[in-house]
Amino acid sequence: MIPARGFAGRQVALFGLGGSGLATARALVAGGASVIAWDDNPESVARAEAEGIATGDLHSAPWNELAALVLAPGVPLTHPKPHWTVELARAAGVEIIGDIELFARERRAIGGDAPFIAITGTNGKSTSTALIAHIISASGRDCQMGGNIGRAVMTLEPPKADRFYVVECSSYQIDLAPSLDASVGLLLNLSPDHLDRHGSMEHYAEVKARLVEKAEAAVVGVDDVYSAAIADRLAHTGKQVLRISKNEPIEHGLFAEGAELYRAKAGKREHIASLEGITTLRGEHNAQNALSAVAACLAVGLDVAEIRAGLASFPGLAHRMEPVAWRDRVLFVNDSKATNSEAAAPALSSFERIYWIAGGLPKEGGIESLRPYFDRIARAYLIGEAAPAFAATLGDSVDFEISGTLKAAVDHAAADSFQDVSAESVVLLSPACASFDQFRNFEVRGDAFRSAVLALKGVEPIGGSA
Repeated sequence: MIPARGFAGRQVALFGLGGSGLATARALVAGGASVIAWDDNPESVARAEAEGIATGDLHSAPWNELAALVLAPGVPLTHPKPHWTVELARAAGVEIIGDIELFARERRAIGGDAPFIAITGTNGKSTSTALIAHIISASGRDCQMGGNIGRAVMTLEPPKADRFYVVECSSYQIDLAPSLDASVGLLLNLSPDHLDRHGSMEHYAEVKARLVEKAEAAVVGVDDVYSAAIADRLAHTGKQVLRISKNEPIEHGLFAEGAELYRAKAGKREHIASLEGITTLRGEHNAQNALSAVAACLAVGLDVAEIRAGLASFPGLAHRMEPVAWRDRVLFVNDSKATNSEAAAPALSSFERIYWIAGGLPKEGGIESLRPYFDRIARAYLIGEAAPAFAATLGDSVDFEISGTLKAAVDHAAADSFQDVSAESVVLLSPACASFDQFRNFEVRGDAFRSAVLALKGVEPIGGSA
């Protein structure tokens, strides 16, 4: 845990007692703050009270005496309307911050030399974060990973000079971190997302840009118009910006040509690494993740040999194009984290012959946007509530069956793929749907897929799937 000592001896309000909120409350108490914690969920309040954290309805809190309101990232700050705690704090002139801001302040106070890599973007940030942390750890360095990926940032070990931090930041977290000052800030990409919480694409992009604006070194993907504009704007202010592109060569920065990664300076290219044969980094989208990791790791002092070794040994991110097993020429891949059509597109674009398991609780728009990949699908196996709608979209374009359950889909897809004489095929779970109709979350769904695959006769587990 990182004790939040910056509020020692002062009173702080905290709203939102989910996983990260509760962790933040513990850190504030450990740092000597007097905390008044609250949540709209009585069960969350009871859980905090059971840990000895002081709770109280913030409607009646002494706002004029409070040093800060620490807000959980899931609580609306601006749109669709500010949460009632935000309105009370603003009326009293109380600053509103989140756990990433607490971390940034503690790092400056007690471990300002600790290398800090912060990652954001609409897509790919979890894989990039996990890849960067893996490369640094594989090099033998002390690396802490957290934030929006898995582990609340204040539960990490306290900062010190030789301890590296790799922190995934959502737009909500950045919005609550006004002094966020990473050693390296990465903005991977931008596309419309969470606009109900930001009001407009312009505001969403402005929030995301803050992460790179205050970073010592800024790394920006330039394959979309929003991010490219941010890179240009930062460069015009005199800030050094390292651009990355998975789509085309660039004059100064890092780019990919297929599976090959290059660094360019004044138009001269240097080969950095190859992703050829690295199953966990397959596909164009992973080229961007790898470029981001290379840029960040070079910026914090790793050498090219260390980076190449880390790329080659990357085990992948669970539930995101995760290789599970092989049998003969068939690869089984768990992409359960693809909970909408946009998220499913990278996996469908990465394989040539696919036995596709899709469906669940449908999202708006269905799978119509995936039509460009239909010719890659040998057969589809549809599950959950979305099955009839997906069947209607596939129509005569793709052979399909309505399997109903995930277990049936795995068994049928395996049987069909084992009969396929193609050089290589893949049984791919990439649902393009939420999981809530049949599973508690996408992790449980992915675990169920993995278990069903490993129960098949003759399959060979890959990596951590054993």
